[in-house]
Amino acid sequence: MSTHDEDKKIVALLLNKDERALGIFYKTYYQLLFGFIARRLPDTALAEELTQDVFIDFLEALRDFRFQSSVKTFLFSIAKNKIIDVIRKKKIKKILFSSLPAYFVEELASVMFDETLEKKELTLKIKNVFDSLPNDYQVVLRLKYIEGEKVKKISQKLTLGFKATESLIFRARKAFTKSFHAQ
Repeated sequence: MSTHDEDKKIVALLLNKDERALGIFYKTYYQLLFGFIARRLPDTALAEELTQDVFIDFLEALRDFRFQSSVKTFLFSIAKNKIIDVIRKKKIKKILFSSLPAYFVEELASVMFDETLEKKELTLKIKNVFDSLPNDYQVVLRLKYIEGEKVKKISQKLTLGFKATESLIFRARKAFTKSFHAQ
């Protein structure tokens, strides 16, 4: 039996919810798929999670499979796209937040890295939120997180006391976070 015929047979069985066929399919491809993902993403737990997600996405997409490639190629193309998504999200996070403190990032991360937000949308949203802040908040956030200035240096530039500058930064961060969640 050719690979194409075998693929048609397994797809038909999977579409008919044949649990035995699903088990065989899973055992056949699990190690290959996990190895493929783990070589590209060194986090074992993440690789395991992605492997499971790929199988689920594969089963959901199976109805639309038209045998333009082998089942294995189709399965691994889903894995490749999931890996790219993970890497893209990590890059976006690194680019956008490399100069921001961890606690600030953690407050926004759950909202910002929603599956539906793309890099351009996220960048635009951050810009809009930033532009909506009062000018003194914009200045202090820019100095602290974009230019990387220390609080002491910012207080000198703004001719404010150290504590007043810390307070201004705190209020600016809080306003940014509140405005970000509101949009």
